[in-house]
Amino acid sequence: MITKEEIMEIVENYDQDNLSIATVCSHSSLQIFYGARQEGFRTIGICVKEPPRFYDAFPLAKPDEFIVVDSYKEIPTILDELRTKNAIIIPHGSFVEYMGGEVFAELPIPTFGNRAVLEWESDREMEREWLEGAGIEMPKLVKPQEIDGPVMVKYHGAKGGRGFFVAKNYEEFQEHIDPNEKFTIQEFIVGTRYYLHFFYSPLREEGYKLSTGILEMLSMDRRVESNADEIFRLGSPKELEEADIIPTYVVTGNVPLVARESLLPKIFNLGERVVEQSLELFGGMIGPFCLETVVTDKLEIKVFEISARIVAGTNIYLAGSPYSDLIEPNLSTGKRIAQEIKLATSMGQLDKILS
Repeated sequence: MITKEEIMEIVENYDQDNLSIATVCSHSSLQIFYGARQEGFRTIGICVKEPPRFYDAFPLAKPDEFIVVDSYKEIPTILDELRTKNAIIIPHGSFVEYMGGEVFAELPIPTFGNRAVLEWESDREMEREWLEGAGIEMPKLVKPQEIDGPVMVKYHGAKGGRGFFVAKNYEEFQEHIDPNEKFTIQEFIVGTRYYLHFFYSPLREEGYKLSTGILEMLSMDRRVESNADEIFRLGSPKELEEADIIPTYVVTGNVPLVARESLLPKIFNLGERVVEQSLELFGGMIGPFCLETVVTDKLEIKVFEISARIVAGTNIYLAGSPYSDLIEPNLSTGKRIAQEIKLATSMGQLDKILS
């Protein structure tokens, strides 16, 4: 992975009074561009083949300029152009997945957040080591031959739920598994899914204090998954099985959520533990992250995954959420990222938030 020292050499040659915010035109780019514009930054959209027309429908979120490439693999060829525009890259799930984690980790361009988290987040075994090391309760791991009840089979990396499946026995597992993909099998936890959107700032001092910096909880959502969220309109699980209709878990959208207030101490405790452990393991997870959880009928919160960057579930809250409005009215995660870059620039501490 490219070193912090190499990145800061690039930043030293930037005109820091004229920084630009750049990202790939996908995933959560609308709120990233909109939030950057609200904080006075110029914006750059990186797109494949041609600028997407839908940006014309959203003028407040349309990038100031587009840079077009033929494929995501060509992004390394435009880095000189981005550097001449004093660009800071904002990573999101599509950006990292389409480019590939290894290529992204080596890009010689200032990037918001700590790229060291990639290794820990993308490998589910390391992710479990991180979360369980933080004292987080997770679904139990199951070996294929030991499946004796519902389990969730997940492939590694950010895939938006594509290919994930539920198996109830070893035969079902064998029927659906892709042997060419690295996978993890977890016990299936019955409960309500809550995706908790946090923001860790190493710079701010007022708020929910950690050993260094503060933790904010900006919003939460639930994912709409196709076809799992509608399939049972067609019949019982047994009838679906007989009709050879299999539930799938591709994320197609997001639904806003608010948790019962008595859960907030537990929610903040989860976020705090994860950040503190990240500080010990790899120097900290900077900026937005999401804990993907299930809340049981006993009000236990079990974390089944972490996304260590902005997640698409925050797109619901471009004008603020019931939680972020209590920090600052109309505060989106995209705007919060821009604020952190602006604050670091004014403090002369961009090294604390870039990699």
